[in-house]
Amino acid sequence: MISANIITLNEESNIGACIDSVAQVCNEVIVVDSGSEDATVDIAKEKGAKVVTQPYLGDGFQKNVANEHAGNRWVLSVDADERLSDELVHAIRNLELGATGHEAFAFRRKNMIGSRWVRHCGWYPDYCVRLYDKEKVGFKEVEQHSSIAAKDVGYIKADMIHYSFENIGELFSKPERNFSTRAAKVMYKKGKRANAWSPFVHGTNAFIRKYLFQHGFAGGVDGMTVSLSAAVNSYLKYAKLLEYQRDAKVLEAEDFEKIW
Repeated sequence: MISANIITLNEESNIGACIDSVAQVCNEVIVVDSGSEDATVDIAKEKGAKVVTQPYLGDGFQKNVANEHAGNRWVLSVDADERLSDELVHAIRNLELGATGHEAFAFRRKNMIGSRWVRHCGWYPDYCVRLYDKEKVGFKEVEQHSSIAAKDVGYIKADMIHYSFENIGELFSKPERNFSTRAAKVMYKKGKRANAWSPFVHGTNAFIRKYLFQHGFAGGVDGMTVSLSAAVNSYLKYAKLLEYQRDAKVLEAEDFEKIW
């Protein structure tokens, strides 16, 4: 038996299909919602999910909330814009979780722009640890980009499909993905500082890593666009951090208690 763990905020366009997907392998679905103002909660309840309301605590903290409400020892964590492929459903159904020596399992993540599979830029196979024994492991308690802190991991050669962006424009404009501002705030609070060269250096390094080292050049327009997006995000992260350091008016207007 497996419990699904889904965190949400205004995911009415995704949550129904996500619940249908995980219900193929889970007998319990827990949705941890951080204050959706659309129909997310209603749809989740109609689909039979247990909804827990929790103001957003940051990535790892929020994803661990479901563990307190899960009736099963094994938990499958997915985002609302992720789906299980048929091969992954088959693979999970055939796991002997009661007898396994692993404390968690990782799947390949197939990242998409629209209906296009991006195979380069480090976007595939992009193994993610998502199925875990909650009595042994959980998500690292960090505010962003958390992962499951497991040492004994089993790797399943099957895909979880990630419909992250509807089109190329969303790589730059999707409002809830304002990673650069969040990251800059976190860095500033931790006492990290930038200099005048930091935005340029980090932005350039991000582009080179994606486009050259991770073979974005082989991905045509999508590869170039993903590489540019990574560069812009990295550039802005350090430019915003530098702005906090040198512009008292901007710093005063920013609410560092409201990062998310």
